[in-house]
Amino acid sequence: MTLKTFAWATAFALACSGPVKAAELLGPGVISTGLQETTAALSPDGKTLYFLRSDFAEKDDTIMVSQRRGNGWSAPEVASFSGQWHDSEPAYAPDGKRLYFVSNRPPHAGGAPVVAEMGGQTFAGTNLWYVERQTGGHWGEPVHVEGALNEGAMLYNPSVAANGDIYFSAHRADSGKLYQIYVVHPAGNAYSAPQRVELGDLSHNRMDPCVDPQGRFLLFAGNEGDSLGSADIYIAFHQTDGSWSKPEHLGGDVNTASLENAPTLGPGFGELYVSSNRQEEVRFPKPRDDAASLQKRLSGPLNGSRNIWRVDIGDVLRAHGIH
Repeated sequence: MTLKTFAWATAFALACSGPVKAAELLGPGVISTGLQETTAALSPDGKTLYFLRSDFAEKDDTIMVSQRRGNGWSAPEVASFSGQWHDSEPAYAPDGKRLYFVSNRPPHAGGAPVVAEMGGQTFAGTNLWYVERQTGGHWGEPVHVEGALNEGAMLYNPSVAANGDIYFSAHRADSGKLYQIYVVHPAGNAYSAPQRVELGDLSHNRMDPCVDPQGRFLLFAGNEGDSLGSADIYIAFHQTDGSWSKPEHLGGDVNTASLENAPTLGPGFGELYVSSNRQEEVRFPKPRDDAASLQKRLSGPLNGSRNIWRVDIGDVLRAHGIH
């Protein structure tokens, strides 16, 4: 069990107006498989997809990359900077020049891997890293982001605004018992001290922030008391006084009775990707399986593993004056 899985287990315990279009499984059998796939990071032109693939226990996380091929995707490959450490949660900067991710790799050459502890359990910890686009289009060597944001080694799901602000979820001294969302601002070649994003009662678990590049709204995963499952996707809107509105539960096909988390925005207006372990309903008596049909179904994308789903929240945004 990873720190993040532990966080969701700890948190287990009025839809927005406006319809949301039907959810679409992303790349069935190619991107979304019988393994765990989460955290879609699409390039600004929508042609390159980075995502996380892992085992069910999420002990072996690797960042994968795939290229758009017509209406489908190429067979994923391990990203050039991943494959040796516990790497996860890729996130493009809005201009596409950097790709951020979290990892347990040693912050400095020759050091020890990052380790964190919570509730008496030890886990692979996480620090924030990025790779930068080089001449010729390839990524440079991973760069460790220095600063107080990595304190505690429990930083998840970075999300970057156009002004350079980085949002992330973490368990810190002022988080309460669960996880909250934080933001850091660029300060020269470094970042400000992390500030908790005030979204209400700290007894609610809040993870996986996804900020609109223009800072107009913030999506996250959690349970504000009306979740359909262990975690759902919520949205808060930036107010004229600088505060955030009360989080609203997204309706339509965004949320189900299953776990939904890791929201990320695509390049299109209202294009949202979420991770979900929603399954195909099994009705009994079912058509009699043979060994081959049973193996195919139980190892397929809808076997209870997390997959990546595409939904459209354009109507929700328009209802709040965002176009």
